Amino acid sequence: MRFYFLKFAFRLTAFGIMIWLYIKDKHKFYEYTTTNISDGINFMHLMWAVFMILMLLHLIPPKFISMGGGKKRAVNFKMIPNYSEAELYKFIHNENVKAWRSMLAWLAGNAVIGALYFLKLIGNPELLLITGFYFISDYVCILIFCPFQIFGQKDRCCVNCRIYDWGHFFMFTPMLFIRTFYSWSLFFMGAAVIIHWEYMWTKYPERFWFGSNQTLSCANCKDKTCAIKKDVTKQFKNLLKNKKQIS
Repeated sequence: MRFYFLKFAFRLTAFGIMIWLYIKDKHKFYEYTTTNISDGINFMHLMWAVFMILMLLHLIPPKFISMGGGKKRAVNFKMIPNYSEAELYKFIHNENVKAWRSMLAWLAGNAVIGALYFLKLIGNPELLLITGFYFISDYVCILIFCPFQIFGQKDRCCVNCRIYDWGHFFMFTPMLFIRTFYSWSLFFMGAAVIIHWEYMWTKYPERFWFGSNQTLSCANCKDKTCAIKKDVTKQFKNLLKNKKQIS
């Protein structure tokens, strides 16, 4: 958990710098993303490199990657003897329905952002800030509160999340609207991560279900990312329940 919160602190710091650069001069802030590395390395070049390295680690996951992303690796599959294939296929169907419902909701929300962009109500600097906001929101979802878990996926935790590796595609969706090498390389690398995830999910679904993979059980969990989120989620559900009873 300490390591996760250190990474969260890094993301908050990076986003804080982005906000500072935007407030100082938003046009120059955007120009940082179009400057060639040969003309000098700037903060946005470093962020691009960090993003690309993170996504490469999800395409070729190392041993130290969290189990949420690492469950697709064969080495992390510890089969539960005599698991029910019928239950596995039921799990696959239910998870697919929820996953693509989440995808449609995400695309609809970002279509609004795209419309604002084409109507010139927001510009390239604002799209960069939205991407930065998504960057920290990714870890908010992992550590504190995840609306996808509450309203969409309803998975037990991040380790068991069906759409765990969709995060980078979600994160860089706004980059599709900015036509530069840096923005499109991030977007299409995020697309490569999600395509690889879906391939592994389709080919090896037994690795993704706690009913067939012992590694995904709470007893064997080493990530412990639910420590804070479990209480927050419980309180939020109780709030919704009480509000529903009052109405």
